[in-house]
Amino acid sequence: MPFHDYRPDLMGTATLSDTAPTTAGAWTSYALTYTAGRFGIDDRGGIRIAWRTHCDMTNPQFDDPGAPGYTTVVASNGAPLDVTFDVRRHVRPWGKCLRVVCKRFLAPDDTIEVCIGDSSEGSAGVRAQTFCESAFQFRILADPFATGDFIALPEEASPRSAIAPGPAAKWVAQLPTLRDAGSTFALRVRAEDRWGNPTDAADAALTFESEGPISGLPATLHHAPGTFVSTIDGLHATAPGDIKVRVLADGETIAVSNPLRIRETSINHYWSDMHGQSGETIGTGTAREYFAFARNKSCVDIAGHQGNDFQITDAFWDDLNALTAEFDDPGRFLAIPGYEWSGNTGLGGDHNVWYRREGRPIYRSSRALIQDTTLPETDCHDVKDLFRALADEDVLVNAHVGGRFADVGYAHEARLEPSVEVHSSWGTFDWIVEDALKAGYRIGIVAASDGHKGRPGASYPSDAAFGSYGGLTCHLMPELTRDALFEAFRRRKHYATTGARLVLDVSAALAAEADVFVRDPSTGNAPSRRARVLQMGDIARVTDERAEFRADVLGSAPIEKVEIMDGLDVLHVARPFDTSDLGRRLRITVEGQEVRGRQRLVRWNGTARIEGASVARIAPINFWNPDHQPKLQADGTVTWTCPTTGGATAIDLWLDAWPGDGLVHVATNQGDMTLPLSEIGLEQRRKGLGGIGKAIAMQRLPDELTEHAMSLSHSAAIPETGDARIFARIYQQDGHRAWSSPIYMFR
Repeated sequence: MPFHDYRPDLMGTATLSDTAPTTAGAWTSYALTYTAGRFGIDDRGGIRIAWRTHCDMTNPQFDDPGAPGYTTVVASNGAPLDVTFDVRRHVRPWGKCLRVVCKRFLAPDDTIEVCIGDSSEGSAGVRAQTFCESAFQFRILADPFATGDFIALPEEASPRSAIAPGPAAKWVAQLPTLRDAGSTFALRVRAEDRWGNPTDAADAALTFESEGPISGLPATLHHAPGTFVSTIDGLHATAPGDIKVRVLADGETIAVSNPLRIRETSINHYWSDMHGQSGETIGTGTAREYFAFARNKSCVDIAGHQGNDFQITDAFWDDLNALTAEFDDPGRFLAIPGYEWSGNTGLGGDHNVWYRREGRPIYRSSRALIQDTTLPETDCHDVKDLFRALADEDVLVNAHVGGRFADVGYAHEARLEPSVEVHSSWGTFDWIVEDALKAGYRIGIVAASDGHKGRPGASYPSDAAFGSYGGLTCHLMPELTRDALFEAFRRRKHYATTGARLVLDVSAALAAEADVFVRDPSTGNAPSRRARVLQMGDIARVTDERAEFRADVLGSAPIEKVEIMDGLDVLHVARPFDTSDLGRRLRITVEGQEVRGRQRLVRWNGTARIEGASVARIAPINFWNPDHQPKLQADGTVTWTCPTTGGATAIDLWLDAWPGDGLVHVATNQGDMTLPLSEIGLEQRRKGLGGIGKAIAMQRLPDELTEHAMSLSHSAAIPETGDARIFARIYQQDGHRAWSSPIYMFR
């Protein structure tokens, strides 16, 4: 028996004085009592109180009784105590840890009283974790022998309480995005609290207005307390066209749905978040709660669970396979078995692995946090070993950027790895797409949440180091089945978004028929068909020197611009406005990351001051933390604090006028930028500040954007050697982005 497992039943007990549910993000206190066990605690021994690494509860502090997080620790026998806190003191996933060292011994049944968020001297307490959890837990460990080896109390002895959603702060309405003219569909409406948690605390009489040809909407619907999502089934489009639904309460619009396009089609849109974790690894909640959230609350069509392989025991792998088999319901919801191969970056970095069927092996990058040593032949310490092990499996692999980042230049297997992940809660990473394209790979582009907070498909970053809302992928498939998903995925029939459910269709028209390959022909013999029109993700051998690339976008918010790309090169930029439409709106953007790895986060503290004009109002873009919104001060300056982790955060300022001799001064902790207003126009002006794309940028926009739909085309050259790699990047006014998978053409 390993020494650290020695008699946990004799290590003592721990209780919380109040185990009632706490509202997410509310100010509270946690009063915890540890009672020494059979051995007491020897001089210089002590205890650890740990909670999850990604918990965003206020960190404890011990010096200022009037400030948030003030924490007191007292021994019942008066023993002096040494108390410290560190965010990486204990073993993951219990990284945040308060350590108490006894400077005199404790006898059995002596106690240590800990009040995390002691408000007795004026402190507000601690702000509770901002995301919900059915069993928020403190992990207690004891070192009674003063050896430095802390022994965990039995799991059932760890104090825990629930984190519940708060009152409704916003409403969300969801439709599918593409359906055939003869099909029926559903509208789903949910309320979210200020931190993005779906809440069952809302009580509203809802009415509906449709924008577009739709029948079946009820006159009213009571969204009652206890309801997380109200679903209206059996809706029907009376004619082809574009549809939105406006949701009202007391005559006021509370939500507008994403757009739905109805047309004659054999292909539907299905939305996925195939990448996230639960509390059995580094995330929050149970794996069962994870899949239930995706199906019932965020209402995605497809979900996968990607726990770190080095934390997945054989027993948990069996449990995950049982769960995906249970939740998988073709036609309604797909649950895909898989895991995250979590090798160090120098050995390939993070890769998602999804199987078509349950019961397949887990090939681990290491066994860093599990003691199970069975089947050592399944260990794959290098991603090249992983690709060899998966060579005969019915599997999809996907490179992504997480704590570790995938080095796609180190290894790639086109037959197994059809796409790379451009966006997740960790940030936006165009560079991984660029790396793959530089290497000559024919990859699709996907996005997901990589969420650690138990909210797959609706993954807000909360108050943590995650800088972005979680991404989604839209899959173009004839039906919602695993077989259709795997075929569409392998043919790159998908587009990625930063979480917005917009409609995107791209194609390439040719004068002469081309050979369109079902698989990447670089992998060997691949069957092909003849066609003059290529669709998203296609790989084609052509005889034409040019192709007419077309993009049709229907945004979930007004469109700012569409870029048509050939690999790393911008071929064409289209906007629904031009210089003559520019108004009094100034956008100030901060963006980028420090490095590719874990230390990528950039913290911005900024001030903007305008000379020669007054600021009438401001609006935030991608400020996801409700406690940290930009402020318009009384003297007309604008102040803000925010993180970026690869993506962009922005503030729109509407000026009372746009004077020809005005100046904009932006000062941040990362660098400063000053420009005359007369030099700020249609194109963004940027000042690079090092890192990876770290910059301040300014541009002028129309006072309001209203155009949600754009159709454009561009004649793209097909080189004599190599591929044309044509795709679209979409930028919405609300900060959301989208990427189509490229169409590859070669001669």
